[in-house]
Amino acid sequence: MKLATIKDGSRDGCLVVVNKALNKAVKVADIAPTLQYALDNWQALAPRLSEMYLALNQGALAGAFAFDETQCHSPLPRAYQWADGSAYVNHVELVRKARGAEMPATFWTDPLMYQGGSDSFIGPRDDIALGSEDWGIDFEAEVAVITDDVPMGVSAEDAGQHIKLIMLVNDVSLRGLIPGELAKGFGFFQSKPSSSFSPVAITPDELGDAWQGGKVQLPLVSHLNGKLFGEPQCGVDMTFNFDTLVAHAAKTRPLGAGAIVGSGTISNYDRSKGSSCLAEVRMLETLEFGAPKTPFMKFGDRVRIEMLDARGQSLFGAIDQQVVKG
Repeated sequence: MKLATIKDGSRDGCLVVVNKALNKAVKVADIAPTLQYALDNWQALAPRLSEMYLALNQGALAGAFAFDETQCHSPLPRAYQWADGSAYVNHVELVRKARGAEMPATFWTDPLMYQGGSDSFIGPRDDIALGSEDWGIDFEAEVAVITDDVPMGVSAEDAGQHIKLIMLVNDVSLRGLIPGELAKGFGFFQSKPSSSFSPVAITPDELGDAWQGGKVQLPLVSHLNGKLFGEPQCGVDMTFNFDTLVAHAAKTRPLGAGAIVGSGTISNYDRSKGSSCLAEVRMLETLEFGAPKTPFMKFGDRVRIEMLDARGQSLFGAIDQQVVKG
């Protein structure tokens, strides 16, 4: 099943079911006016939404209309919870190596995670408006899951059953502001502006065999200013799967329906697949040349993030955004 939120002038938009080809959609306000409402009542409403999805793919719905990704909010325009992990520990290791710091052994056994702002996500085709190029503007291509209600202390073995939807993420980062914030010992805030998510959120079964062991076994493709930037494999070198990340987030608190948990930047040891953020490229350049050569994003730069299935069909639609002066 594929779900999206269309802009309609309201804060939370209008929930629609989207067909497999991402070219038709149907409004489902009589079932669930918003995605958050659907998640709050998932057990009762998911079967009805799935029936609409089946009928839409069969061409049996008179109310279907052309689906336009440019009219989408992020599937959840705002959320009660957005927690981003760092499941690709080789990426963390590289960051620390570039600045001459050793990595604690616990990083391989206990996930890193930060709590991001979730009250103002950006639409997947909306501009990224920021105040200064001096802030070190970077994109981060990631995968995220949305949960139903997750009990506190859930085990990793049981956490997977609470994963209801999957999305792509552009976790925008301001690299120039990060060191000062981390030096205060309280973590990210100003250095992590609003994130954006793919036009469409999908149920795990839409991935077929590409959803295995709590991981997406497909490459995540990023383009910067129209040029291929990276296509690392999401299921490779992922130290902590989504089951583990959800359990980690719920260790000391329950997660409410609609909680979003991210993977962190997709990164492979095989560097021939490219990277999913500018910071990683700059770190590799620092290790090789002694200093970075690749600049951070400037106003006017454009990033596109997308995932294709084995037949070349877009699964989530594309995050396609330009950085502009706010």
